[in-house]
Amino acid sequence: MSLKELTKEHHTNAERQDFVKVMFKGDMSAKTYATYLWNQFPMYELLEVLCNTHGLLLDLDDIPRRNAILKDFEELWEDKENKPPLCPVVKEYLDHIMSIKHDPHKLMAHVYVRHMGDLSGGQMIAKRVPGEGRMYKFNDPDLLKQKIRAKIDDYMADEAKLCFEFATKLFKQMMDHVNE
Repeated sequence: MSLKELTKEHHTNAERQDFVKVMFKGDMSAKTYATYLWNQFPMYELLEVLCNTHGLLLDLDDIPRRNAILKDFEELWEDKENKPPLCPVVKEYLDHIMSIKHDPHKLMAHVYVRHMGDLSGGQMIAKRVPGEGRMYKFNDPDLLKQKIRAKIDDYMADEAKLCFEFATKLFKQMMDHVNE
């Protein structure tokens, strides 16, 4: 069984969240989407920094998303004096990532869930969210997917499932910010 098959139930659960449906409808406000980006930024930033300490992203030049997320946020967020609130799950996720910072195998499971999502379903989301959608723009998505697949294995399933659970929690918590 492949990692994709082993995590299918958790992936499907994340995709079924109301917040994802709002994104796919294409009528999300710039403020709501910027809040979502602001919540994604610290999670991607820490994950990518720790992955870089292990050399996990060396041959994945176009994979880091943190700068693109920050640019998308800055494009959409109007209140330059204040930042949006962080959802409680962000701290939970950061704490978890710090607890596995010495385990490149587990970190790569998070790259698989987050970055493969951006490379796949993110391509459809990019057409429906406000702004440029830099977070979802890659030079060669098919090549990146291939390179990520070469770095994963079925033993990452438990950690990947956990990452999907964090994503699901964020989607649920973001419903409090829809079209504020």
